[in-house]
Formats: sequence, C-alpha cells, structure tokens
Amino acid sequence: MSTTHIDRAEVMTELRAKQQQVWSSGDYNRIAALTVAVNETLVASAEVAPGEAVLDVATGTGHAALAAGRVGARVTGIDYVPGLLDIARQRAAAERLDVDFVEAPAEQLPFADGSFDVAVSAIGVMFAADHDRAAAELVRVVRPGGRIAVASWTPSGFVGGILGIVGRHVSPPPGAQSPVRWGEEDVVAALLGDGVRGVASSVHAATQRFSSAEAFADLFLTYYGPTHSAARRLDEASRAALRADLVSHAEAQACPGDNGLVTDWEYRIVRATRG
Repeated sequence: MSTTHIDRAEVMTELRAKQQQVWSSGDYNRIAALTVAVNETLVASAEVAPGEAVLDVATGTGHAALAAGRVGARVTGIDYVPGLLDIARQRAAAERLDVDFVEAPAEQLPFADGSFDVAVSAIGVMFAADHDRAAAELVRVVRPGGRIAVASWTPSGFVGGILGIVGRHVSPPPGAQSPVRWGEEDVVAALLGDGVRGVASSVHAATQRFSSAEAFADLFLTYYGPTHSAARRLDEASRAALRADLVSHAEAQACPGDNGLVTDWEYRIVRATRG
C-alpha cells in the first residue's frame, strides 16, 4: 500500500469521525421530519415492489426505509449514528414494520456483492466522507439488473444555500467534498461509473412552511447538525452573523404569500440500473 493511499485513508477516517459528531449533534429528528416527502418520492421513483430486497443507505431516522417497508419490501437501513438508528427502530416498531437497522458507514457496507434488488439513499449518501467509495459500495451491493436511486439537495436550491452559508462561516475540514455535488446528474453518473447503465434524473421540490425567517434560522441553529455544530465553534458575534445570513437567505428564497415563510427545497433524484 502506497504512502499516498495510507494518507488518504487516514484523512477519510478522521473526516468520517468529525462528520459523525456533526450528525450526532443537535436533534436531527426535528429536521428529518421535514424530508418525509423527499423519501416518499424517492421510493416511488425507485419503483420499489413487494418482496424486493431494499437497502436504505444513510437512513437517518428511517424515513425511506419505512416507506419501502410499507410497500411490502424486505428492507435494511444503515447509518453510522446510533442515536438516529434508535429512533428509526422505534418508528418501525410503532408501525409494526419488519425493517432491519444496522450501524455502518456508507463507505463500508457489511453486505455481500449483489445482496439487494434496490439501493436508495435520501439526503444521506451525499454527506458521506468518501464520495467515490460510497458510490462504489452502492453499486457493489446491488445485483445485476437491480436499481439505484439517490435523492440529494441541489447546489442552487434552498438547502444548498444553507450549506454554502455554513461553509463561508466555518471552513470545512480537510478532505471534505461538497455534498451537493450529488445534486448534479453528471457528477453522480461519474461516481457510479461503468458499473451502471441508464442514468437519468428528475428535479423535485419539497415545500416547507415556517412562522418566520427567524423561526427557520433558530430551528436550524438549534437542531440541524451542520448549522448547530458550526454555531458552537463561533463566538457570539460570529454566531449572530451566521443567524443573520440564514434569515436573509430564507427571506430571499421565500415564495409569495402572507402566512409566514414558505420555501421550496429543491432536490434531484438520480436513478440508474446495475449493469
């Protein structure tokens, strides 16, 4: 193994640990509830059918896994944040859905080649530390002729703007790649590589409502891992500036209307067939 390869592996391991801390901070369950429509649309786009073996990568609190389970699929969800998996298991139990949840990173899926008919990821694999490795694992665990579908925030969309603001206030750690790369079809096609065919995508929007731009900013600063952890690293004046930028962003992106703040969160679903 070359020194360069060892150095990259060390960087990715350190980056993954930092990202795990980010997603363990705040209370992502409060934010994940806003993405229910994204998960439902993703599972429908993947055409999940009863009896199929489905893997939900970076499942978080389990929205996509549960959506596939309601269809009658045999579902496994993986994530590297134990607290989120605990919530996912509680939700599955409440719905009496037989979904298996496993603790694992997206770059190291503990499954044999071709184990699944379908692999999905809703606003999840895009945040993996090593994009190339995570994409390769998606392809590896799907059987030939099986399907891959991922939903990701777009660079120009509302959440892409949030992540851009965070990056301007707190520098990303060494080795980090922009997660919204996954919101571009050509990038995802290149990541999945020659192991897939028929790459196609569609753009969607999830409409979100808040009482005000300030209420949105405070919700994300309190509960959303990236903004919450960034704010904790800043002094009081810098935190105020971060909040002000989030408020301005929300106001600039607001849809016309008189009842609070209405925003459309753009995301892209990329689909492919395993070769």
